[in-house]
Amino acid sequence: MKRIKVTFLAILLLLTALWLAADTLMPVPFTYFTFRAVFMQYSGVIGIGLMSIAMLLALRPKRLEPHLDGLDKMYRLHKWLGITALAVSVVHWWWGQGTKWMVGWGWLAKPTGEPNAGGTLGTIEGWLRSQRGLAESVGEWAFYAAAVLIVLALVKRFPYHWFVKTHKLLALAYLALAYHSIALTEMDYWTQPVGWVLAALLAGGSAAALLTLAGRIGASRKVQGRIAALTDFPALRILETAIVLEHGWRGHAAGQFAFVTADRVEGAHPYTIASAWNPADRRLVFITKALGDHTSRLREHLKIGMPVTVEGPYGCFDFEDAQPRQIWVGAGIGITPFIARLKSRAATPEAKAIDLFHPTSEFDRNAIDLLTEDAAAGDARLHLLIGDKDGRLNGERIRAAVPQWQSASIWFCGPAGFGQSLREDFLAHGLPPDRFHQELFQMR
Repeated sequence: MKRIKVTFLAILLLLTALWLAADTLMPVPFTYFTFRAVFMQYSGVIGIGLMSIAMLLALRPKRLEPHLDGLDKMYRLHKWLGITALAVSVVHWWWGQGTKWMVGWGWLAKPTGEPNAGGTLGTIEGWLRSQRGLAESVGEWAFYAAAVLIVLALVKRFPYHWFVKTHKLLALAYLALAYHSIALTEMDYWTQPVGWVLAALLAGGSAAALLTLAGRIGASRKVQGRIAALTDFPALRILETAIVLEHGWRGHAAGQFAFVTADRVEGAHPYTIASAWNPADRRLVFITKALGDHTSRLREHLKIGMPVTVEGPYGCFDFEDAQPRQIWVGAGIGITPFIARLKSRAATPEAKAIDLFHPTSEFDRNAIDLLTEDAAAGDARLHLLIGDKDGRLNGERIRAAVPQWQSASIWFCGPAGFGQSLREDFLAHGLPPDRFHQELFQMR
């Protein structure tokens, strides 16, 4: 989380610094309308700048993953940028539209005269000025559309497959807002660093929008496959799906995830890969739990032999660090990446000491036996906590079970609130922040 927080603040500060190098929020003379003019420019640069970067991140650029600690963190940054862009745009809209309303109500008197009145405009500047009326209208309606689409994306009860479809429409809104920005940005900015950066962001964001509308996100990382086996664990409401891929999969590290499409109408869903990679059999295993409408229908929908599309792998939850010991906490369905790592350790043994904690509220003997076998094969000490019988897992219990915890790193996958409480507990007891690893497995 630290990396994306720093990145988010750096983006805001950089755009602000570039704008301040070209303009000021203290115009002379300082009046309502002179301040409105510069603030509209500032908020416009910030809003479209943030939205441009969010559009670029939506492409799932693989090269940025190591720098932002995985696609899950990248998507969290994408979300922050989108929300902030919306907030800035609301203020921008109010200064523009609200001022017009106040003039109409008689609360404000619009100043007379136009900038550059009587001057000679260049060809480009003249054309841009001729677009202002249309650009304002286009920008206003694009803002309304973008606001609705962003709010829908934040409503968890809005079905995922509808979220995927409607969120794609933001690319259209972005292109309209890019036109709005080009036409209305102060002409002098384009010859200064703020204009150069803005031009690059608009070009990149527009290209990303076009790729999104063309359905090309992740296209180079998609591989076709077929379902080879389905194993049901009714007591846990869990389904294990094995997929055999065609050639083209680049391999994956234990703990990574992929987007799987079994129904083009439903679209792609992200799932953690629960198997180590063996190029000889090209087999991937995914473990899903019936937690919502989509996952609850998988038992009825999926069939052996059904074609699927797998895109990936993504994520940096890869267990790579320099500590001699690791503590793994897989809560409920969060056990999935650890199963993959256990299988990887069984195939390629390593000396790192592992303690695996698996708290679960549901019990299935067959599933527990399989996990116990995997732990033994992967040379990990397994700590099971079953429902009320064993009580809640917390930092104190982990430290008591692993006296050498201070030399370990902690890898957590499970409910976000549980992970946050463990993180705060261990950091309060002296664990360095960079030794607590938690995947943010929420893609909206």
